[in-house]
Amino acid sequence: MNFLILTLGCKVNTYESNVMRDLLLNDGYKEVAKNADIVIINTCTVTDTADSKSLKLIRQQIRKNPNCILIVVGCYAQINHEKLKDMEDVSIIIGNHDKSKILDYIKEYKKEGKQISKIYNINEVPFESMSLNNFNKTRAFVKIEDGCENFCSYCIIPYSRGKVRSKKCVDVIEEITTLVNGGHKEIVLTGIHTGHYGADLDNVDFSMLLERICQIKGLERLRISSIEITELNDKFMNVLKNNPIIVDHIHIPIQSGCTKTLKEMNRKYDVEYFINKINEIRKIRNDISISTDLIVGFPNETEEDFNETINTINMIRFSKIHVFPYSVRKGTKAELMPNQISENIKHERVKKIMELSKELEIEYMNKFINKEEVFIPEIKKDNCLIGHTGNYLLVKMPTDMELTHNDIQVIIEKVEYPYVIGKLTK
Repeated sequence: MNFLILTLGCKVNTYESNVMRDLLLNDGYKEVAKNADIVIINTCTVTDTADSKSLKLIRQQIRKNPNCILIVVGCYAQINHEKLKDMEDVSIIIGNHDKSKILDYIKEYKKEGKQISKIYNINEVPFESMSLNNFNKTRAFVKIEDGCENFCSYCIIPYSRGKVRSKKCVDVIEEITTLVNGGHKEIVLTGIHTGHYGADLDNVDFSMLLERICQIKGLERLRISSIEITELNDKFMNVLKNNPIIVDHIHIPIQSGCTKTLKEMNRKYDVEYFINKINEIRKIRNDISISTDLIVGFPNETEEDFNETINTINMIRFSKIHVFPYSVRKGTKAELMPNQISENIKHERVKKIMELSKELEIEYMNKFINKEEVFIPEIKKDNCLIGHTGNYLLVKMPTDMELTHNDIQVIIEKVEYPYVIGKLTK
């Protein structure tokens, strides 16, 4: 039989989809791009747009593959499993636990022919340990943690992913060592609340894990997918200072640049705290790329509050901003807040932030003109190698040579957004 996996949402979903893909391939299934016998949709529910995309993809696959075994997994399935049960064309429903048992459920469905629904109380399950080695030779994601207990007032994720659960340190080291020995040059640590790794374990925390990973022989780059500003303590800063394997790029969600809004969001810092921590990082890594997430149009966000966010962004000078309009999530505190912002105003604010983000991205790129940088080409397209530097500049280098997945040293000649153009030096 053959299969197709479709993934929405975050890097954790990407990782988990690859685990399922690995399991199917190793069991003799063949991966195809269409007309699949088995279709797995790994869903997202972080916003109402994500919900709509998940539901649209499910209905689309029912039309395209009417006779397939349709499996819906992930966050949308975890939260909306009752709705999915009413869709008779959905064969198997799995939330955010038991994805690694995908083969067992397929075999059960083929035998019984009845809809299977496996939804657990997500706060009562352990960390589901997974591992794989089928990423490309450039970058591999490693999931080290699941769950979040921050309960930001806008966020559904604690309800869809549950409490913090961490992968055992020895298992993380073993998985990364296997990936590095298999030729992977860069490891990306990912999780739902990555920096809270170890909160449920004895005698280990995120900084300790970083130190141990940095000692793995052959590892060239270590990237952190995302970390909260409140987790950048002195111990973390010391690890960052002493381990150049950790790349010059860090993603730190700010969510708002207005202290009043941050408080209403139930974030655990104010603007002054955030700025002071960013300044600390830049004293250690002067040219580090700092990207962020931002929500606009949160309930009660006035024009003055939004302008305060603009001023904060201009002070910090992020290298990239991922901006989202606030989305009502059922069951969260923000759902019941007064002064909900109109969709038109949200879209206007998104547009302004996107324009500012592009301006800041180009400003950051221009810092590296006439400087030497090392990048790892990921693809070759139109006689150009394309890939990222450690600080996540997207490099395009014209060449006829086949050098993908190798370290390439270039001079950055100019900016052609979203690329910087590199010239081979060695």
